[in-house]
Amino acid sequence: MPALRSRHAYHSPYGVTVKQKSKTVRFVDLFAGLGGFHAGLSRLRCVNARCVFASELDDGLRHLYEMNFEQPCYGDITSIKANDIPEHDLLCAGFPCQPFSKAGEQLGLACERNGDLFEDHLLRVIRRHRPRYILLENVPNLARHDDGRTWEHMSGLLKELGYDIDWRVLSPDQFDMPQVRARMFIVGQLIETGGLQEFDWPRPSIHEPSIYTVLEDNPVAVRSIPDHYAAAVDIWNEFVCRFDSNGWTLPSFPIWAMEFGADYPVFDSTRIPSKLTTRQLAGYCGSFGNELRHVPPKERLAALPPYARASTFPRWKQSFIQQNRDLYNRDHCWLDGWKSQLEQFAPSLQKLEWNCKGEVYDIWEHVIQMRASGIRVKRSTSAPALIAMTSTQVPIIGRLQRYMTVRECAGLQSMSQLKHLPESSSGAFRALGNAVNAKLVQIVAKALLSPSPKTSRGKAGRQMALYS
Repeated sequence: MPALRSRHAYHSPYGVTVKQKSKTVRFVDLFAGLGGFHAGLSRLRCVNARCVFASELDDGLRHLYEMNFEQPCYGDITSIKANDIPEHDLLCAGFPCQPFSKAGEQLGLACERNGDLFEDHLLRVIRRHRPRYILLENVPNLARHDDGRTWEHMSGLLKELGYDIDWRVLSPDQFDMPQVRARMFIVGQLIETGGLQEFDWPRPSIHEPSIYTVLEDNPVAVRSIPDHYAAAVDIWNEFVCRFDSNGWTLPSFPIWAMEFGADYPVFDSTRIPSKLTTRQLAGYCGSFGNELRHVPPKERLAALPPYARASTFPRWKQSFIQQNRDLYNRDHCWLDGWKSQLEQFAPSLQKLEWNCKGEVYDIWEHVIQMRASGIRVKRSTSAPALIAMTSTQVPIIGRLQRYMTVRECAGLQSMSQLKHLPESSSGAFRALGNAVNAKLVQIVAKALLSPSPKTSRGKAGRQMALYS
């Protein structure tokens, strides 16, 4: 394994000359995306982190990487020979999460498209070069996939190669960054070089972040929220304010207004709607309590909430349905007049997730996200996680009644310093949603590459600096 080399000065990708670094760490950046690993490592002061190889499948992102970091970025890692990759001290990779994400089919290592990337391609690079350190990132569900067997298998392969391995789920909001985005960070060091005996995970900050720290004073390309979104929020705000005026506590479960007045069967697996005839369905009430006997037979199943048309009802769904029906039975006197206003909207706007416990009962005072699962409301201390699916789910600043801009969302990922982002807003949001948070990389990498002395691994009470 190549030794770490001393160096007195270097030029960072951001054009800043940093002097008197104690050592140089050469790293490779696989599945590089927008370069979150590169951006985070470039900010370290404890070491001179120098990228010697980068790889990214997407042509557009590869071009942006080369412009932002002024170095070549190569293509599909599956077609690159391990011998063609330079020797390095640290391997970084945010390998594709789709096989393990709860939002996907969770095929894991059996996923035809990306399931083999870890075992067949990431490991072959590690096996050939045996870098001293590894730093990986993926979705939290990787640790739980297939009852933990997937991660047990993957970590076992790394341990067979001589690595001491540890992992932890971290989120930017734990470290003064205003985004709730839990991700699994995996660190490793060759046992022959001491393993992780001197490593300890950084301690979360005691300070609450604020979404307003990343907002631009004079933003460009601002998108206001559509009128029908604003109208739906106003209706839900009436619901929220009613609880406030009566001194009630808003429920912690998601509010599914379609269940207000509904009584279709959900608790007997032999009599759920998808297993009943249209004649049998006629005896029940569907969405918003509308009697199904008044609906043409062929349209009765469609008159139920979308989630009620499935072939099974998991326990969590049954629980939410029952809780919403109980809420309606308790407060139907005023809910009957309120709920009819929502029927004109799409199903995703008929659901509310209130994540603002202890905060003022006013949706417009918080951060809003329009999701398929409903209107999600979060405290202004942090934005909901950026996702790569659609630009309509970009966080909305309630007070301003506008979406966050591309540059502001780059700030959520600690990548606002990047000069170049995808030209289209949808492409930029998709890339940022897939990116690894640069500051989290910086914080974890500092602990890994320049650990503070301690008496034993994992011992509680050791105070360490979060930032380099």
